[in-house]
Amino acid sequence: MSSGMTRRTLLGGSLSAVAAMSLPLPAHAGGHGRSDEAATRYGKVRGKREDGIVKFLGVPYAQPPLGALRFKSPKPPARWSGVRDAVSFPNPAFQVVGSEMGPTGNGRMPAPSEDCLYLNIWTPGADRKRRPVMFYNHGGGYMIGSASATGQDGTRLAQLHDVVVVESNHRLGLLGYLFLSDLADGDYAANQGMLDIFAALRWTSENIGNFGGDPDNIMIWGESGGGAKTAAIYTMPTAARLFHKASIESAAPLRFPTRDGATARAERTLHLLGLSRSDIPKLSDIPAARLLEIQVSEAANGVAPWGDPDPLPGFGAFVDGGVIPRHPFDDGAPPWSGDKPLMVGTCRDETVFFSLFGPPDVFRIDEAGLRSRLSGTYQGAELDQIIATFRTSRPEATPAQLYFAITTSPIWRDAIKIAEAKAAQHTAPVFMYQLAYQDPTVVPGTVFPLGSPHASDIPMKFANVGTDQLPGKRATAWHMSALWAGFAHHGHPTARGVPRWPAYTPKDRATMWIDADCRIAYDPDREERLFWQRRD
Repeated sequence: MSSGMTRRTLLGGSLSAVAAMSLPLPAHAGGHGRSDEAATRYGKVRGKREDGIVKFLGVPYAQPPLGALRFKSPKPPARWSGVRDAVSFPNPAFQVVGSEMGPTGNGRMPAPSEDCLYLNIWTPGADRKRRPVMFYNHGGGYMIGSASATGQDGTRLAQLHDVVVVESNHRLGLLGYLFLSDLADGDYAANQGMLDIFAALRWTSENIGNFGGDPDNIMIWGESGGGAKTAAIYTMPTAARLFHKASIESAAPLRFPTRDGATARAERTLHLLGLSRSDIPKLSDIPAARLLEIQVSEAANGVAPWGDPDPLPGFGAFVDGGVIPRHPFDDGAPPWSGDKPLMVGTCRDETVFFSLFGPPDVFRIDEAGLRSRLSGTYQGAELDQIIATFRTSRPEATPAQLYFAITTSPIWRDAIKIAEAKAAQHTAPVFMYQLAYQDPTVVPGTVFPLGSPHASDIPMKFANVGTDQLPGKRATAWHMSALWAGFAHHGHPTARGVPRWPAYTPKDRATMWIDADCRIAYDPDREERLFWQRRD
């Protein structure tokens, strides 16, 4: 990383921006190439052949959720005649503008808009071949993100591994998750943002055969907030017929907020807007920018993709009793997804990412600083015990490295609980992993190596690591993208030059250690796992 790169540049203003460090920008969607056409149930679309594949960008899967359709379930798109161009990235969902969005961005995609219910398809060919479909849910904590971000561009994945990649834009934040059904009459939806994803997945199942994909072999997957969305789909009974395997990445949502919590957030939102319950119909007319102001003022972080939800949650997926009838994994894995293989895992150094936003002091802490920073969560003997446990497990770690290991470990702990819940079904395998590549790039202004922070897996699994990157990073990216594509192809993650990946069981806890040289680790960081087990 160049000395002139700041932490803000590194982050790029979004949860997926670490990905952009690793790759040259793919061609913008406005480039020229031979066109290809495909039929959908609603009309024909024209994509473009570019970079050795065909890209269909901005394909509508539902009507724009505008006016009276705001806060309602998505409706099927209107039919069209002729051939509709699908050659440019669509509007991302309405949100705080990111670094690749609109006139202030780098030109990759338009500005955010409520008119956002479109998807992108990257395919080796719009033919009748039946390739695996990898339906990706973007991250961003239900608040930000796009199906068109550079780090998760599907070009290389489709090129290298003969798969079809599909990504959708869907409503986010207040517009996607304000729950009004218990406060007013009318056909207000619950989890409308998740219903958008369901509609995109249903569209994919119904139409992907004309784009070179196999509707009987669809993998859902996602990272961070996208991992939580994937867990939500895994928990939706109506979605079970639409997909066949799943991967939950850098997310461990055992529990979602409740219906009562979502209603409390809606009541609070009305209060902040100066509205009463009788004014709810007026919400259709309030400018989206005003709604975003309210969202940012108090619920900017959405629902975290791990940990217990707050009593007054942010905006995100919740247990409404219908669309999402239960918690994802707190009471075992969902029975209606019992036959669907699952991958689950994390990055080795997840929480390093979140400290990149602020002053670099945390990367230089000493023993006293370690204790001080942890004391808000752990006190007394428990503080002594957790530091001693992790120091024994990682004897070469500096105080800063111990801090990030300790703060990352609850995410890993809950990912293990998901794997245990899935394994207990004895109906389909679960595969556990950890991205362990240690990127030697230093955090700006420090000598602290970046390691494998949150979101660093995005360019790896999309094979979007440039030839100018270190050989170890390129090898790791090949392994990760090939394993994920292998899972899409076969329901078992396999790749050339990588050890056979056994399913996870509580007996041996086989875990793929993803690095330039992959290996199987059995019950990795065992003492740390046992610490959490005793604490729980």
